Amino acid sequence: MASKIYSDATEALAGLLRDGMTICSGGFGLSGLPERLIDAIEASGVKGLTVVSNNAGIDNVGLGKLLRSRQIAKMISSYVGENKEFERQYLAGELEVEFCPQGTLAERCRAGGAGIPGFYTKTGVGTIVADGKETKVFDGETYVLERGIVADLSIIKGWKADESGNLLFRKTARNFNQPMATASKMTVAEVEEIVPVGSLNPDCIHVPGIYVKRMIVGAPYDKKIEFRTTRPREAA
Repeated sequence: MASKIYSDATEALAGLLRDGMTICSGGFGLSGLPERLIDAIEASGVKGLTVVSNNAGIDNVGLGKLLRSRQIAKMISSYVGENKEFERQYLAGELEVEFCPQGTLAERCRAGGAGIPGFYTKTGVGTIVADGKETKVFDGETYVLERGIVADLSIIKGWKADESGNLLFRKTARNFNQPMATASKMTVAEVEEIVPVGSLNPDCIHVPGIYVKRMIVGAPYDKKIEFRTTRPREAA
């Protein structure tokens, strides 16, 4: 079996990028961001991207870099957050944004990975979220139809993987990385460590290796803090 391990992000993405493609990007705020892969996408110059992500991080960090370079044409997200460039481009009509409730977005990715083309949910009924979408009544309650998401490429950040691509996430970095790992035709993961096959407890695997096609070791990482809050040191 051919190795899934590549030397760096540029090599791992070789032959996969094209203008106008749809990319699922894991992460939540600054937790679990596939930083090395995002940097390689920026360096490639590919443009007109549709990016599915809970948010776009902060200015000039993570997906914020692709917004700054104008490589993203559309975001499918649940939160604009503290990214001022995201907000500015949206309000100026320079960026198309499809807002999606956070739980619905996670389920759209999970459904896409499970081969489910659509599902009904009560979330968003009676709001602009439901505009133009099919609704149906079940047991006297109205539900709106949401489509599953299947992207051309998923980029995710893991903690540890074995050489076959079986993957573990660490604590909250599991966030959107897990459903997005299955929601595409090609998943590329960056991890902090790759260990030999058999080193990981099979009962603890978060994403089976069948979903992960290519991997890189991205470590070391510089831990970024979205909001730094301090207080004066108390007198001894």
